[in-house]
Amino acid sequence: MTNLQKWKILNSTMILDHYWCKVRRDKLQLPNGKIIDDYFVNLKQDVALILPITCNREIIFVRQYRHAVGEFFIELPAGSFDPEQESAETAAIRELQEETGYLAQHITKISTIYDKPSKDTNQIHLYIAENVTKVSDQSLDITEEIEVLLIPVESVREKILIGEICVAGTVAALCLGLNFLKY
Repeated sequence: MTNLQKWKILNSTMILDHYWCKVRRDKLQLPNGKIIDDYFVNLKQDVALILPITCNREIIFVRQYRHAVGEFFIELPAGSFDPEQESAETAAIRELQEETGYLAQHITKISTIYDKPSKDTNQIHLYIAENVTKVSDQSLDITEEIEVLLIPVESVREKILIGEICVAGTVAALCLGLNFLKY
């Protein structure tokens, strides 16, 4: 049995409440009695992420610019969603089609993970879909300019090891998903 204790919130104030960014400032009392006056928490929407595999054993990736880091990244299709408006499963299927033009008829839940629970509140819902098919053109948001990449399953592990694929949620989905399918 553990003696770990949760931190006590003494006061909480929303300091930024914008559609794209919500930040809360908490005043905390730690279990050792010390007070932290300014612990910042990012209130983020959950994310649905999908590992789509074609009948030719190719994984569909998106390559896009990520402004916070100022670089291009290879990732699996994903996006945030409002759980009051749609389920994580519906969001994963929608994001796949919007970002790539591919459709998943059936998807399977891999796992739900946290990316950065020390500062962020959101979960990442991971799904896998086999035999996805191209059904349309992309339908991108104003902030999206996405290149669709099809990479053979056999090449993915090496791309992770050399750092070509390095986004945490994508790497987690690939490691869990490819193990799940025994690829």
